[in-house]
Amino acid sequence: MLRSMFFAIGMFVTMWGGALLVVDKIVLTTDAEVQEKTGFRGFFQSTEKAKKRVIDPPEWAAFSLLSVGSVTMLYSIALPKKKAE
Repeated sequence: MLRSMFFAIGMFVTMWGGALLVVDKIVLTTDAEVQEKTGFRGFFQSTEKAKKRVIDPPEWAAFSLLSVGSVTMLYSIALPKKKAE
């Protein structure tokens, strides 16, 4: 079970590293921010801009996540198997 846990964690970290290779930045929004507040027949509209959270990871983060995840997966494969009693 320890082997599969380390392999799953390594796979998760490796997949995040691969995703960050493709993406420049991530913009997070919610459904509440997308809806516009309108008054009676649209006469009064909200002029407030919705604040969006932007995640801009550094360029080295993708390679670091890929390497740490790959080493973790290799470690999980190299773990000794349990001896059957």
